[in-house]
Amino acid sequence: MGALPKRKISHSRKNNRRAHHALSPVELTTCPNCKRSMLPHHACEFCGQYKGKIVLKGQL
Repeated sequence: MGALPKRKISHSRKNNRRAHHALSPVELTTCPNCKRSMLPHHACEFCGQYKGKIVLKGQL
């Protein structure tokens, strides 16, 4: 037989364990070139620049 819990886990103990599972809002920064919102440490999906250099072709 496999291992089984000896006692029922209460709602409080179960919910305390899951307290850190909540999602946090996404942090956004503004692109220094086109001033649109973008994810930090990512290339801008509108102008294709990252740290002042064009890294995505086919953009503006």
